[in-house]
Amino acid sequence: MRYLLQHRARIAVTLLPLVFAVLHAIGWLRIGLIDRLETIIYDFRLVATMPRTLDPRVVIVDIDERSLAEVGRWPWSRNRLADLMNELFDRQQIAVAGFDVVFAEPDESSGLKQLQELARGALRDQPAFSDRLGKLQDGLDYDGRFARALENRPVVMGYYLTGDRQGRKSGVLPAPVFDQKTLQGRRVASFEWDGYGSNIERLAEAAPQAGFFNTIEAVDGVVRSVPLVAELGGNYYESLSLAMFRVVAGMPGVMPGFPQGSQPGDLYQGLESVVLRQGAQSIRIPVDDRIAVLVPYRGLGGPEGGSYRYVSASDVLGQRLAPGELRDKMVLIGTTAPGLLDLRTTPVGNAYPGVEAHANVISSFLDGRNLVRPDYAAGFEMALLIVVGLTLALALPGMSAVVAVVSSGVTLAGLVGLNVWLYQSANLVLPLALLLTLTVVALVLNMSYGYFVESRSKRDLAQLFGTYVPPELVDEMVKDPERYSMSAANQELTVMFCDMRGFTSLSERMQPLELQALLNAVFSRLTRVIRSNLGTIDKYMGDCVMAFWGAPVPTADHARLAVKSALEMNLALREINREHEARGIPSISLGVGLNTGTMCVGDMGSDIRRSYTVIGDAVNLGSRLEGLSKVYGVDTVVSESTRDLAPEFIWQELDRVRVKGKAQAVSIYWPVGERASVSTEQQQELRLWSIFLEAYRRQDWSACDEPLREVLKRQPGRPLYHLYADRLAERRAQPTDPDWDGATNFETK
Repeated sequence: MRYLLQHRARIAVTLLPLVFAVLHAIGWLRIGLIDRLETIIYDFRLVATMPRTLDPRVVIVDIDERSLAEVGRWPWSRNRLADLMNELFDRQQIAVAGFDVVFAEPDESSGLKQLQELARGALRDQPAFSDRLGKLQDGLDYDGRFARALENRPVVMGYYLTGDRQGRKSGVLPAPVFDQKTLQGRRVASFEWDGYGSNIERLAEAAPQAGFFNTIEAVDGVVRSVPLVAELGGNYYESLSLAMFRVVAGMPGVMPGFPQGSQPGDLYQGLESVVLRQGAQSIRIPVDDRIAVLVPYRGLGGPEGGSYRYVSASDVLGQRLAPGELRDKMVLIGTTAPGLLDLRTTPVGNAYPGVEAHANVISSFLDGRNLVRPDYAAGFEMALLIVVGLTLALALPGMSAVVAVVSSGVTLAGLVGLNVWLYQSANLVLPLALLLTLTVVALVLNMSYGYFVESRSKRDLAQLFGTYVPPELVDEMVKDPERYSMSAANQELTVMFCDMRGFTSLSERMQPLELQALLNAVFSRLTRVIRSNLGTIDKYMGDCVMAFWGAPVPTADHARLAVKSALEMNLALREINREHEARGIPSISLGVGLNTGTMCVGDMGSDIRRSYTVIGDAVNLGSRLEGLSKVYGVDTVVSESTRDLAPEFIWQELDRVRVKGKAQAVSIYWPVGERASVSTEQQQELRLWSIFLEAYRRQDWSACDEPLREVLKRQPGRPLYHLYADRLAERRAQPTDPDWDGATNFETK
């Protein structure tokens, strides 16, 4: 919860792209750039994974420019097409032929019609001419000859469906593969047309198998998919590629594949598959929500593309192929001649033969690898959007810039890897652009907010506290700048007052610049000690340093750190004095006062000058304790409240005192050192001292003599022991005071 509150603004900013992504995914706010990026990703993935190998099972008989030059302009006479069919089936023994062209009008190129009109008059005058005329008519009936070449052969005729010709219809359609009865009341989405252009009746009767060769052009004019089944007038018709595959597979029936659990009468917006059935055997072809399939292009397309063998129609008609060279091949008859307008824009080329698009679909059916956008693609995308978006929004604000970039990169790689794996292993075409955009935009917004908003506040915070707080605490503060301010607040802190002794005599002997350099050098050493223990410098007052622990960054062991600083400062001063001695400069000493208590901390001062400081009775007591260090002849005086919070140290009690402005007496202590560093002799000395203080406070003067004599023997130069020897002599000369509490009163600051 603290993390969420700390980064709530940045989390909200990072969630913005998720909101727009969800609106785009559900269709409330379509973003054209995302849709365009999705097609770019699809095209790139398709081209990158194309096998670029030859499929020998499918051959394209090409009505190319060479054929037009050799045979004549299109449309060719139907007797030439009859020759083509006879060559393919009789001499080449192909498996099936499919026409990517339509024969919408009768062939009148033979002159048969004109001959018949002339013959009618002649027959009235010469009845014997009838037999010879009949034979001549048979030879000139090109449509009839072509129809006979189609009969009883595995041929799939082609036709087209229209939706932009006011429902105009021409030719004869094949039988539908299923109708509304087959759907049993279900309403499914599909491509709907209201017109068609099909083959003339004679050809349609001779070759009843037929399929439409429409492709689907996307908004950008690129052909990426073809409808497998389309609706016309409530009936459903199959495509050319499906019809050819069905003939080769020996599957006479086509059935709609409903989702599992679907019941008659259900409103269902798309089929899951198209099912080819022959008895107990079936082949299921997955389709999208419009009963279409994506074209899995194998290569660059055309005769030089290397995906399919292209055979010039003129070579077939001229019998330039060896007998049986195309045995058992599936043959598509189409054109690559630019003038015949069957070139398409596809992801793999801008002049791609339309006939080869159908060849690719047939190949995918033969391989059982049908690319499809499943009906659950939207749900899959939405689930990933929420997971990725929420994860990024919650995780990125707590990361450094480098970690955020690396994590986002890993996320992008994971999304791409998952998408490609599903594409390669399960033939699933799932959306990716929105997920990638969400990840990138979330990272950019997060980084931008961090740099332009949070970084500025962090820089301001670092500049504000940098002169008070050690770098380690500034680094901690900038992680969550909103938690820190200079507003006043009451907190339990530990305050230190440190005064340099002997500095006055130095100032009388040294030049101002020398004195300044010396003072700066000493302050710098002491300040480094304070900062290394996470202390905050309050101010420098002449030859005195004021610092505190526990703010602005809360520190649980502020008392321990303050005591540790006092000990290390005295060690640093010894090193300084050794350096001074070598230079002939008199030694200096420190007087340190430490107290722990509730203080008011914050930005205080006037309109002209303010500072981050602490005030309160606990602060005043710390200042008084620093002054008492001279009285007791020790470098550090610590209050009882500080000692209680620093049990890691060994303490020597100095006295119970009542300072100016305080009616309550407090116990004061001197830190001997950390427990591990105090010797056995020192511990024995401290026990003797405790015995002495107990006897002293109960006014048992005789009991004081032995322990005091012993500690003086151990430490004859210790000012503390001489101070109490003098006090003991004074007390002995006075009568016993029943109201005395053992405390010493100090009336001066």
